[in-house]
Amino acid sequence: MHSMTGFGRAEHATSTIAARIEAASVNRKQGEVVVQLPRAYAELEAGIRKIALQKVSRGRVSISIQLERPDGATSAIRINAPRARALETAFTELSDAIGRTVQASSAEFLRTPEILEFDDTPADPADAMQAIAPALEAALDQMIAMRASEGRHLHDDVAARVSILEKIADSIVAYAPSVLERYRENLHRRLAESGLEIDLNDERLLKEIGLFADRCDITEEVTRLRSHFEKFREYLGLDEPVGRPLDFLCQELNREFNTIGSKANDATLAQHIVNAKTELEKIREQIQNVE
Repeated sequence: MHSMTGFGRAEHATSTIAARIEAASVNRKQGEVVVQLPRAYAELEAGIRKIALQKVSRGRVSISIQLERPDGATSAIRINAPRARALETAFTELSDAIGRTVQASSAEFLRTPEILEFDDTPADPADAMQAIAPALEAALDQMIAMRASEGRHLHDDVAARVSILEKIADSIVAYAPSVLERYRENLHRRLAESGLEIDLNDERLLKEIGLFADRCDITEEVTRLRSHFEKFREYLGLDEPVGRPLDFLCQELNREFNTIGSKANDATLAQHIVNAKTELEKIREQIQNVE
């Protein structure tokens, strides 16, 4: 079982370019990958997204990529000679216009835009990918390792709460027969208090008790609960994405407990149902973060 929350960071450099990558994932029902990288390398985005989706099936994964020259590499300086000559000519014309010599200093050349420029031409995308790919794999592996670690904590918590639900179900099964007995006693008491002379073995009375017994029978619901608990534990033991099936089982468990509560119409059983639904809601909150 893996969580959908994780983070990883890695970097890799070739002789021409260095890549620094951060990968972070959060909850999301579907798998989604968002890539942030320099616009000059936009054509690499689809391939990066494909690599990430091969490793995760659910969750929103944000991948931030920074590309720069490796340590020790320097950018070449490009001189715009025509622009420099134009500046020199302008100062010569200025000298002629005012009748004295005015020369351009080095400061003027540096301040004039586009005379001296650093050559920061982006690397070839294929070369950039050689730096990105190893860093991306390492960052994603770190992120997945964190997701697995958190997933183990989620597994232990959910498994413990499923055990609590099983104990509540056992309590319901043990208590259920007394519901019919109390109904019979209350019915007899009400008849006695009303002053009606009705034989306790009267067919109409027995039929009413039989109908109530049929309405409050929870055998089918308990059987399905047992089956859901067994399937839940089976999924908890799998090393693959199980978030969706576990979420579905939570819905089914909730349905069965609701049915038991409506059938029994008993205060004690109602309290058991409340306790069960409280634990079930905690399980559902945890399952929302399971891949």
